[in-house]
Amino acid sequence: MTYMLDTNTVSYFLKQHPGVTKRITELPLNSLCLSVISEGELRYGLARKPEAKNLHKVVQEFLKRVDVLTWSSDAAQHYGNLRAELEAKGDSLGALDMLIAAHACSIGAILVTNDKAFTRVKKLKVEDWT
Repeated sequence: MTYMLDTNTVSYFLKQHPGVTKRITELPLNSLCLSVISEGELRYGLARKPEAKNLHKVVQEFLKRVDVLTWSSDAAQHYGNLRAELEAKGDSLGALDMLIAAHACSIGAILVTNDKAFTRVKKLKVEDWT
């Protein structure tokens, strides 16, 4: 099973949330991944806090250990279908959340997040470790 960690799950892990930390540390590292979109969100957070040197170091170490997956043409296809499907229902996700959801769907991963908005994506498997 592949688990794609959403940005908020990584944040909980970095803050040492007990439930998230337990799950991440008990799973083999090769079962965890991160979308390059989430990496971008993490790096944005760091850019907003240049003085947080320890946070920078911790995030860098985390990114060295977890597979960061690049976007593929298959992910783009899933994105196009997902966005059209949600918009047809008068529903949507935030732009980056839509990209992350499509990425997780494209690789058949379970998205680990506590953001309930993702549950609106019917084809997406979601788990909340908080």
